[in-house]
Amino acid sequence: MCGISALLLADSSQAAVSELLESLGLLQHRGQDAAGIVTCGHKGRLFQCKGNGMVRDVFTPQRLMALTGNMGVAHVVRYPTAGTPADSEAQPFYVNSPYGIVMGHNGNLTNDTELRHFLDYDAHRHINTDSDSELLLNIFANNLQKTGKFRINEQDIFSAIQSLFGECKGAYAATAMLAGFGIIGFRDPHGIRPLVFGRRKSLKGNGYDYMFASESVVLDALDFTDIEDVLPGEVIIVSKYAVTRRRLVVEENIAPCIFEYVYFARPDSTIDGIPVYNARLDMGVKLANKVRQVMGDKMDIDVVIPVPDTSRAAALQLSHELGLPYREGFNKNRYIGRTFIMPGQEMRRKNVRRKLNAMPTEFKDLNVLLVDDSIVRGTTSQEIIQMARDVGAKKVYFASAAPAIRFPNVYGIDMPSMKELVAAGHSDGDVAAAIGADYVFFQDLDDLVDSCRKFNPRIKSFDTSVFDGKNVTGDVSQEYLEKLEARRSDTVKQKHAADGEVIGLHNYQ
Repeated sequence: MCGISALLLADSSQAAVSELLESLGLLQHRGQDAAGIVTCGHKGRLFQCKGNGMVRDVFTPQRLMALTGNMGVAHVVRYPTAGTPADSEAQPFYVNSPYGIVMGHNGNLTNDTELRHFLDYDAHRHINTDSDSELLLNIFANNLQKTGKFRINEQDIFSAIQSLFGECKGAYAATAMLAGFGIIGFRDPHGIRPLVFGRRKSLKGNGYDYMFASESVVLDALDFTDIEDVLPGEVIIVSKYAVTRRRLVVEENIAPCIFEYVYFARPDSTIDGIPVYNARLDMGVKLANKVRQVMGDKMDIDVVIPVPDTSRAAALQLSHELGLPYREGFNKNRYIGRTFIMPGQEMRRKNVRRKLNAMPTEFKDLNVLLVDDSIVRGTTSQEIIQMARDVGAKKVYFASAAPAIRFPNVYGIDMPSMKELVAAGHSDGDVAAAIGADYVFFQDLDDLVDSCRKFNPRIKSFDTSVFDGKNVTGDVSQEYLEKLEARRSDTVKQKHAADGEVIGLHNYQ
C-alpha cells in the first residue's frame, strides 16, 4: 500500500517541496518503508530525493533545500506490492525519454510479466527494478514516444493513457509530472485505489494551486477546496495554463477497495463520497448485532476495549449498542509503526508488546471484549489477548470489524502469503484457538459492504477479494496467484533484506 500526491503552485517563484513533505507526513499511515519527492524547477530541471525509511528519516533540511521548483510528485510506501524492498524501488520513478516523466503509483499490476516482456522485446525500454510501478511509467512513456513530437499537448497525453488503460491490468492510482509541462492524475477503470483532486486560491491571489492525493485529509489540512474524487477511468491534466479532464473509460463494475474503510485510510478522510469514520461507526453497529445474535441470553461481557487506533470508532459504537462500558485498556506508544505493515513475524510480535501496554485496572477479574479492525496473520491478536490475560482478564472475547481474511490481495495490499493468513482454510473456531480467544466474532461480509455503501448508494460493489476470493477485474490467473504467493512470504522478504541488493541508480541528495 502506498500514499501519493502531486502539487502545482500558480506562483512559479514558490517552492512546492514543503507542502509535498507535509502531504507525506499526512499519508505516513499508508506506508513506513520508503519515501520520495521529485520537483521540477527552472527550465524543466528535475530534483530528486528518495530512500528507505520513514518520512522524517529520508528528508533532512539540507536535502529539502535542494528540491526547488513550483511543482512536484511525492510518494510514501511500505514493502513494494510487486518487487523487493531495495532502495532503488523507492518512488517516484523517473525516465528521461520522452520529455522527462516522473510517476508515483499506488496499486498493483496483475499482468506485469507480459508488460515486462513487451517493454523489453518490443518497446526496447530498459527496466531496472522488479517494481510494477516502473512498468506503468514505461508503458506511459512508450505511448507518448509514439507521437514523435518535439512538444506534446493534452490530447497526446489522453491518447497515451487511453492506450495504457487497455494495456495495464490490475489496480492503479497514479500521479505523474512532465518536466516543464504540468502534473497528471489518473485512476484505473474499476477505481480500486483512491485518488482525490482539489484546488485553492493562490496565496498571491493570481490563479489557483492544484493538488492530487491518495486521501482527502491531505487537501483538507493544506486548505484546498472543491475537493473531489478522480473518477475511475478518468484523467486530469493540470498544466501551467489550464486544467483539462476526461473520463476515458466508463467501466460498469466500479469496485473501490473496501479495506480502505476497514483499516488503511485515516478516519477523517472521505473516499468515493464515503466518510471513513461514519462507515466505521456503522461497522460497530452491525458487529454489535452479531455479538448479540451469537451470545443471546448468555451475554457475560463486562467491558468493551478497542485495539488502538483503527478500531476505536467501531468499538465505541458497539459498546453503545450493547449498553456496555467502553474503556481504553491499552496505552499506545505512538512512535512504533503499524504492526500489520512491518516485515517479519518476529518483528511484528516484539513490536506489539513495545507498542501497547495493558492497564491492569481495566482488565482484572473482568470478561472483556476486544475489538480490532481485522485479523490478518493473528500475530498481533494473539499477543494482545495474552497481554489481557497477563493482567488478570477472566475471559477474552475478540471481535473483528471485518470478516475473516482468507485470501491474498492482488490489487495493492501487501497481504501475507495465503498460508500465513490465520483464517485461510480454517473455521472461526480454529482462529479463536490459534489466537487464544474464548470466542471470535467476525463481521458478516454483507454487513460490511452495507456499512460503506449506505453513504454512497451509487457504488454498487466493492473489491472484497481478501474475504471472498473474487477478483473484480476478472483476469487474475492461477499462475499469477502462485507467483504472488511465492514472493510474499516472510521468508522470501527476509531473504531479500539480507541480500542487501544494490541497484543504486537513484539520486539521494
